[in-house]
Amino acid sequence: MGRLEQKVALITGIGAGMGREAARRFAAEGATVVGCDLDAAGLAETVRIVKAEGGRISGTSPVDAGDPDAVERWIDEAAAAHGGIDILYNNASIQRFGAIDEISVEDWDFAIDMELNIVFYAVRAVWRHLKARGGGVIVNIGSIAGIRGVEFMPQNAHGAAKAGVINLTQQLAVEGGPHGIRAVCISPGFIQTAATTFLVEDPPPALEETWNRIPLRRIGQPEDVVNAAVFLASDEASWITGINLVVDGGGSTLG
Repeated sequence: MGRLEQKVALITGIGAGMGREAARRFAAEGATVVGCDLDAAGLAETVRIVKAEGGRISGTSPVDAGDPDAVERWIDEAAAAHGGIDILYNNASIQRFGAIDEISVEDWDFAIDMELNIVFYAVRAVWRHLKARGGGVIVNIGSIAGIRGVEFMPQNAHGAAKAGVINLTQQLAVEGGPHGIRAVCISPGFIQTAATTFLVEDPPPALEETWNRIPLRRIGQPEDVVNAAVFLASDEASWITGINLVVDGGGSTLG
């Protein structure tokens, strides 16, 4: 049996990158994956890949994770179709970056909405289903920008939003504990995906300097984050809740 056998796992943003890797790995570990994404073509490709690998998956698109009503419908439909929910993996987010004296109010609000509020929307919608199940796991994705300043790119809104995700996770752990609900957060460093390839191919000097200081001497990959998520979502982590696990090759240890 896989580590997530007989679990129903909802994953947001499965159309590419870490979301696609999460869908593949969770299905490979035995979970029934229910995914969503705004990108219909990307979601369809992920579903195709997972099914070709022998996994159980369904997907809905377009679902705007920033629309609380759409998220609630997606979650309610998944619970009805599968008899309940065991895991919610809040992967989806959209970033907006800018120096504090340059970022617009609109971009700030967008980043908070699409990195922090979308986590709240999904958690709020899934909570009663997890309580009805007698427990479950919420996996949130934070960032090292949520625990420290980042020198290679101004990340004011992004860092503030991810700090909120980290703190929200801690509060969810306290409120969820009596119901058997665990809440955990994973904060990655720089991860190489299709969306960040341009930075890998032509990194700004400050970013390259940051990479050179990583103790493990390589850039992170989607599987590095998902490996941690598989463990934290599994029953092997049944006495772990409220944590923020940093996955950054040791970079944040250097300050």
